[in-house]
Amino acid sequence: MKLTIIGGGSTYTPEIVDGLVRLRRQLDITELALQDVSADRLAVLAAMSRRMLAAGDHLATVSTHTDIASAADGADIVLVQLRVGGQAARLQDETLPLQCDCLGQETTGAGGLAKALRTVPVMLQVAKEVRAVNPTAWLIDFTNPVGIVTRALLEAGHERVVGLCSAAVVFQQHFAKVLDVAPQRITLDHVGLNHLTWERRVLLDGTDVLPQLLAEHGDRVARATGLPTELVRRLGTVPSYYLHYYYAHDEVVAEQKTHGVRAQEVMEIESQLLAQYADEQVTGKPDLLSRRGGAYYSQAALDLMASLRRGDSRVHVLNVRNSSALPFLPPDAVVEVAATITPDGAVAQPVEPVEPLIAGLIAHVTAYEQLALEAAVHGGRKRVFRALLAHPLIGQHAIADRLTDLLIAGNREHLPWAR
Repeated sequence: MKLTIIGGGSTYTPEIVDGLVRLRRQLDITELALQDVSADRLAVLAAMSRRMLAAGDHLATVSTHTDIASAADGADIVLVQLRVGGQAARLQDETLPLQCDCLGQETTGAGGLAKALRTVPVMLQVAKEVRAVNPTAWLIDFTNPVGIVTRALLEAGHERVVGLCSAAVVFQQHFAKVLDVAPQRITLDHVGLNHLTWERRVLLDGTDVLPQLLAEHGDRVARATGLPTELVRRLGTVPSYYLHYYYAHDEVVAEQKTHGVRAQEVMEIESQLLAQYADEQVTGKPDLLSRRGGAYYSQAALDLMASLRRGDSRVHVLNVRNSSALPFLPPDAVVEVAATITPDGAVAQPVEPVEPLIAGLIAHVTAYEQLALEAAVHGGRKRVFRALLAHPLIGQHAIADRLTDLLIAGNREHLPWAR
């Protein structure tokens, strides 16, 4: 089968190639088509991919494309991992909000909105070009903000689309290590939105062991959340790392102002990774890639691709249309929950009732995401302001007004309506 990666010049690509080699029995890839707008990065990543495949005795060929149509033609699965504006845009997303004493983060808060404004129109165009030559390929969205982007694609009529995040797999692997068991024995009751999720139960062979985890291994569990152990125990759930941006917002902002933002570290890591990828002696995934983020990305992606290819009706944690999974949300909202693969798309499984502490924040952020999508698709200062005002990490009109002007000015080259 043919796998296409749109954004194949990403430093994440060797993570996928490493997975193709390790998990070859799950997925028989005969051609890996890499597409990118940067011919230079594409050449580096294609050469690296070929060396990795050869070192692993994998027979897949690697083709390179700057054109989306040629890359997607004949593909069974198209994985999209774009970053519109590159790392420079991310640095801006994480520093501009700090001027207003707001969180600087690339997918959450004002930075997440800026990323959505740049990314959604590009992703809609990418999907349009893919569908023009390949109406039946599965489209996997790994492009942040995944929830908003996936909703944009679904609302545009692209049904064979799923949004993917590695967060659930990361927690599954983490809990398995803490309990010293095989990850396959762990199932999660994972609920929420992309980058706004909670693990409500941790099932070991069908038995909930979360109370035991919190009581006996609280420090190790809490470390993965960025929150104090006692708070996680009081909550009785395991929030994703992104929840500490909500539950400890002011502390995070103070830390960022003192020590800088994550984007600065990532830019240096990317520079070093590209230098390693260009070294013809490097034939395996560098250890440095683990510091880039996206842990277990290849595991999550390859497992999903295998299910999509086989149509095996397996359950994966995905970003999918809500329908009736969370009845307090609109049916067309996109949620991150367990979903079953069907021939036509991924369908959210029923979710047990969600307590108000969690449901309230999910509903609040869902409303923001709807407004963010409207701003990204239709543009306009008023829409940007309304989305910022609706976000629970902003919510004050004077701050939203100032952030609106900062975001529009900083992203003008990517926003045709703002020029």
